[in-house]
Amino acid sequence: MNSIERICSELRQLTDKVVQKNLTDGILFSGGLDTSIVAFVASKYTKLEAFTVAFEDSPALDLKYAKLMADLLNMNQTVHVFGDEEMHSAIQDVIKVLKVFDPMDIRNSVAAYVGLKAAKENGIKGVMTGDGLDELLGGYSWLFKFNEEELKEYLSNMWQVMQFTSVPMAKSLGIVSKPPFIDLEFKSYAYNVDPKLMIRSEHGKIWGKWIMRKAYEGHLPDEIVWRLKTPLEFGSGTSIFPKVFSKKLSDEYFQKKTKKYLDVDQVTIRDKEHLFYYEVFRSQFGVPSGVFKDAEGKQCPYCKSKGGNLKRNFCKVCGAYPI
Repeated sequence: MNSIERICSELRQLTDKVVQKNLTDGILFSGGLDTSIVAFVASKYTKLEAFTVAFEDSPALDLKYAKLMADLLNMNQTVHVFGDEEMHSAIQDVIKVLKVFDPMDIRNSVAAYVGLKAAKENGIKGVMTGDGLDELLGGYSWLFKFNEEELKEYLSNMWQVMQFTSVPMAKSLGIVSKPPFIDLEFKSYAYNVDPKLMIRSEHGKIWGKWIMRKAYEGHLPDEIVWRLKTPLEFGSGTSIFPKVFSKKLSDEYFQKKTKKYLDVDQVTIRDKEHLFYYEVFRSQFGVPSGVFKDAEGKQCPYCKSKGGNLKRNFCKVCGAYPI
């Protein structure tokens, strides 16, 4: 057995162990590599209820792959398609729980929240997710530009601050989110994986999480193993939210409100979607500089909160980057 085969074997054994430790009756299921691995392992031990989310009239990329894997693993799958009314309600709840108005964070978190809520309404007490694998094994395409030394340094910083919104959102609904990949035992192993095994070329493309893909090659369908990383907002279709809010808010309203919030609150609003989220945030908490006045950290020049992250140079409250 060569070194790569050995590492693949170790990863499969470790994944089996942490999935068993974090086994639940449900899973937020995108049909991507990460959730497919969790579902594949968990299905050996229990009959999973899978929840896949899609925003209506959107190109929700996850539906095809989630159905493929749900059928293959004989899982009960609920596809929850949500519309405008449920979107508005979820946005209110997500901002209340997370205390942010970062559009990217909200688009991804709304999809997860809708799935968690659907699970709760179906009697599910706990869900597994694929959270953590991208952060631990270099799954994001914007990491591909780094050399091995830079990648290791960047990931090391990320590991110190990574947080996953499914955990507090599930708690707010009275259920539990259990991401097996952020189990301490899996994290400890991932911290020592050679960066050259994380990002690597194959089939004429550069892949993140390369070693995890190789570990499950032959165990999962190739179209899952070699599926491109799809952020939740694209997989669920919430990526069209900017267009939705562009139509909902008039140019006149946008110009009037952005000037007001810059002058009065010292908050820079980037677009109509951002404005909508900020107004929800403001109605619930007030002005960011007051909400986070006692927080430690770097002050954001765009919203005046101390939600900045010194290690990743972004504002986790308004989403500004770089700061």
